[in-house]
Amino acid sequence: MSYQLGLERLVDAVQELSLARDLDAVTAVVRRAARALTGADGATFVLRDGDECYYADEDAIAPLWKGQRFPMSICISGWAMLNRSATVIEDIYLDPRIPHEAYRPTFVKSLVMVPIRTREPIGAIGNYWAQMHRATDEEVHLLQALADSTSVAMENVQVYSELERRVEERTQQLHAEIFERRRAQEEVHRLSQTDELTGLLNRRGFFEQAEHIYTMLRDRGESCSLIYADLDGLKRANDVAGHAAGDALIRAAAELLRHVFREGDLLARIGGDEFVVLAAGYAPVADELRLRMAARARTWEASSKMQGAPQFSIGVAQAVNGHSATLDQLIAEADRSMYADKCRRREGATADR
Repeated sequence: MSYQLGLERLVDAVQELSLARDLDAVTAVVRRAARALTGADGATFVLRDGDECYYADEDAIAPLWKGQRFPMSICISGWAMLNRSATVIEDIYLDPRIPHEAYRPTFVKSLVMVPIRTREPIGAIGNYWAQMHRATDEEVHLLQALADSTSVAMENVQVYSELERRVEERTQQLHAEIFERRRAQEEVHRLSQTDELTGLLNRRGFFEQAEHIYTMLRDRGESCSLIYADLDGLKRANDVAGHAAGDALIRAAAELLRHVFREGDLLARIGGDEFVVLAAGYAPVADELRLRMAARARTWEASSKMQGAPQFSIGVAQAVNGHSATLDQLIAEADRSMYADKCRRREGATADR
């Protein structure tokens, strides 16, 4: 092969190496180019692995040592790295640096080995011939130029790998930051919908969720009920025993309602003594609810050791299949029903006296 043609192939190899982004790509280029540059019968790409030579890849007319490791002290590629110098061997069986037993099963008669990077070598490139051949200065020069370009390519791979690692780390950090930000936003939103005293939904939370649920039920043609419960005696508790007692009564009322209604029902405190429930597919009447609350209150009083369970004035509005009422209209109807219930109970209490 002419030196000019070798230079042209070297330029092609250097361009390919400049595009390599991982070690496998570098290895593939070196494996092909090393043999083509000199017209050798075989070529190996060797990497330094601690005190060993690792034969990472090869391109040859017959198998050599791909995938094998040898101590640097007994390997000619190790010699080239340790001495930071190329070596030309015309007859391998006349050179004491060659481990003859390792070469006997191969076709190799002559070789040239050049280090990858002369300062702190990281590998070596070897060319092998099946017939006696003394590598020319031009062949050694071409092979060393390929090795030098390989060194730059491998350093670039490390740079790209480090950049990719940093990008991946930063991407993960950003994902974590986004997740934490979303979690914080969700928590803020949850708190903005939660009544601080009872842990129930507040007015804002109820209307945000109830509008969606109510519209969905209406579109499906499913029935639902809106229950309005007004806590009795809150003003008296505040006036007689103070606001701490009033707060305790409100919390007790919320706890009682949690036990009376189902887990899937939308329960909220929308005012000082006002509670509201949106119950899908559930249509109790006020008296039935009051009986259920009384029964639950007796059990609750026994378990909580609190004297006097909360009492409520209750109103119920029902939306049956095919209804057209808005949520506000349903709430207004339940509110009127609750007020009527409160008036009846007051009249009943006056008549009893």
